[in-house]
Amino acid sequence: MIIGIPKEIKKLENRVAMTPGAVESLVRRGHSVVVEAGAGLGSGLSDAEYMAAGARMVTAAEAWAAEMVIKVKEPMAPEYQFLRPDLLLFTYLHLAADRAQTDALLKAKTTAIAYETVQKADGSLPLLTPMSEVAGRMATQVGAHYLEKTQGGRGVLLGGVPGVPPSFVLILGGGVVGTNAAKVAVGMGARVLIMDLSHSRLQYLDDIYHGRIITMASTEPNIREAVRRADLVVGAVLIPGAKAPRLVTRDMLATMKEGSVIVDVAVDQGGCVETIKATTHDQPTYVVDGVVHYGVANMPGAVPRTSTFALVNQTLPYAMKLADKGVAALREDASLLPGLNTYKGKLTCLAVGEAFGLPAITPAAALA
Repeated sequence: MIIGIPKEIKKLENRVAMTPGAVESLVRRGHSVVVEAGAGLGSGLSDAEYMAAGARMVTAAEAWAAEMVIKVKEPMAPEYQFLRPDLLLFTYLHLAADRAQTDALLKAKTTAIAYETVQKADGSLPLLTPMSEVAGRMATQVGAHYLEKTQGGRGVLLGGVPGVPPSFVLILGGGVVGTNAAKVAVGMGARVLIMDLSHSRLQYLDDIYHGRIITMASTEPNIREAVRRADLVVGAVLIPGAKAPRLVTRDMLATMKEGSVIVDVAVDQGGCVETIKATTHDQPTYVVDGVVHYGVANMPGAVPRTSTFALVNQTLPYAMKLADKGVAALREDASLLPGLNTYKGKLTCLAVGEAFGLPAITPAAALA
């Protein structure tokens, strides 16, 4: 199979979908890999490294002309022209928060497989996990930075100092993002409260942190009270493939401290904060009712080298299956099958159909 690796064009997105080592693995299996010139530079990977691994350096159009295109982020509007019926696209899509992209993929009849909906039998999301780990750890770092007065924040140190209490961090969601955000927040000395709907998850978090965090059930009264006290709120809610639920409403902002900070990692799925909107790395924040909002939808892009290698470690085994067998790999791998979001003009992710009121069928039905 001919595999194309385009350069990411989302603003300040420096990750790349495949490393030279991954390219070499694909070439050794008999596949041809074309990489857009300069695609890896943002992650510190040169064209020479890709050529040494067996890739051919090409233009963007030539990379998109491949049988399978592997990316990091969803196709941007200028890339819609490259979508076509015989294209197998493997990347993050986050369709539930992007009607324009959904319509473009359906119109082009592209076979699109989303990293974020590949799901194992135990419910885990193997291709979302590495970026969730990065984003979770970054969320606390970013929040601590924007709590500084010079950045528009309250002017508080997350961990405090002897004689001065630490900041209070509220984390909404105890999954991979929330757990990693808590790990950094606890390490910095903050007081941490994690809320989640799952009692078993809260039990697990209570056990692993040995009393260093507080856990509470995620209910509206609990959220309302915690938001009022929080210096930093981290939105870490995920419903696989679906739009994130709105947990922090506009009226709650009026109760928050002046200069407090919200970092909504769920922004790429619509966000769990009513007032959040997607921002970019060059203009990451804005203020509503005195509260600093950080809504960068591709947070891991700020640490591209770490993120690229972490992502490729997980995506490569699936990419090799798709390269070897094409769409047939979906029928043979039960964890890969839920990744199918669009196929031959049909929407194959029920959660996206629900988000937009569009007809949708299951991936299994589409391939039957």
